[in-house]
Amino acid sequence: MTKKVRTRFAPSPTGYMHIGNLRTALFEYLIAKHENGDFLLRIEDTDQGRKVEGAVDIIYKTLKDVGLNWDEGPDIGGDYGPYVQSERLGMYKGYAEELVKTGHAHYCFCSEEDIEAQRKEAESLGISFKFQDPCKHLSQEEIQAKLDAGEPYVIRQTIANVGETSFDDEVYGHIEFDGDLLDEQILLKSDGFPTYNFANIIDDHTMNISHVVRGNEYLSSTPKYNLIYDAYGWDRPTYVHVPPVMKDEHQKLSKRNGDASFQDLVAKGYLPAAIINYIALLGWAPPTEQEIYSLPELIEVFDVKRISKSPAIFDIDKLTWMNGIYLRNMDEDTYFETVRPYLERAVKGPYDLRKIAKIIQPRIDVLTQIEESVDFFDKTGDYDLEMYRHKKMKSTPESALTALKAVRTALENLDNWTEESVHETLLALPKELGVKNGVVLWPVRTALSGKQFTPGGAIEIAWILGKDESLRRIDTAIARLEEALA
Repeated sequence: MTKKVRTRFAPSPTGYMHIGNLRTALFEYLIAKHENGDFLLRIEDTDQGRKVEGAVDIIYKTLKDVGLNWDEGPDIGGDYGPYVQSERLGMYKGYAEELVKTGHAHYCFCSEEDIEAQRKEAESLGISFKFQDPCKHLSQEEIQAKLDAGEPYVIRQTIANVGETSFDDEVYGHIEFDGDLLDEQILLKSDGFPTYNFANIIDDHTMNISHVVRGNEYLSSTPKYNLIYDAYGWDRPTYVHVPPVMKDEHQKLSKRNGDASFQDLVAKGYLPAAIINYIALLGWAPPTEQEIYSLPELIEVFDVKRISKSPAIFDIDKLTWMNGIYLRNMDEDTYFETVRPYLERAVKGPYDLRKIAKIIQPRIDVLTQIEESVDFFDKTGDYDLEMYRHKKMKSTPESALTALKAVRTALENLDNWTEESVHETLLALPKELGVKNGVVLWPVRTALSGKQFTPGGAIEIAWILGKDESLRRIDTAIARLEEALA
């Protein structure tokens, strides 16, 4: 009988969601759901000193925003709870002491000074440091005397005569390691709290986790974890070690470097669906040239064998392009509700925001571009009259003045102000004047917006502004041009 696939995302509540962490969560989710398995959320808060107030809520919100809904977790329970490590503290000491009894761990009474002295000696000899614990050689009587005297201790893994050891990884294949090079890690700290690595092993086993997904920096530690699985007689999980997400060829993407978290990207105007689509492609190759995937599509095609061994570089330009695709693919109502808060901040005048939303949809890649691109609806700022000079459009300040006067007359006589009537009127003028379309339309767009780049052309802007406001702005532009050219 095949074991049910169960994966877990086990973040520490230390702040915003780092992109690398979110990608790990996504891969864990896709591995589980591709096989109709379970995806668990577990909060690893044993390092109380790094815990940040409100961080657990950020974890919940982030996963929900991108659609990574968990089957078991702290808020919804399940058969393997509790799902918060600090609520599981009672069990770890017993497991650690069981390893002491079987000879796979030992009590260590050494102080930090003892360890530091060994480290300095290794440095002076020019050799790599590996702690040689003298407590391994204490007799049972000596150990018991120290325990009875209340001396502080840690429980440390015992590693001896391991020799060559190996394991298989879904990404990196068969890996062999000299077990005698492994350092004897602390399993239980002097305060009674388990270390992150030890608690992980116990929790993963007791929660029936089948696949462990984590960064490839843990590859070298995996042999130590395997020794603990073997000591208990437990099955090892399937390992999936993933390459890092890089800022560039040399630097990892990280919170410490001030790189963008998921929350930062959302604040900068990126859509959660676009972010999750993009990070799926960081270190994973789809089976076809397709790049735009919904979450259900990713679940269907995801294959762990297509995860790369090489680091993936985070490309904000590629994410921006993808975000633009998502915005343009939205239906009209969804798009309007998405952009409405940005439009309401930028446009206070009596304009139809739905019309503005319609003209910006083909042209906006990131939501935060909206306010600057549409602020001219309320007020055209001072602009350089040289903007009327456009080589490609064959426009000059002189030709612009002529065109605007003709436009002024034509629009004033227009009774039925619709997008179609404005379109017909403005496009008829170039033929009447014997000039290219740009000679007329460029000056109109400049006069109406005062901007070199706008979401929408002269026709769309005039239609939204309405007849009175369009004529007022054209009159202002004519007066300024006449004064400048006098």
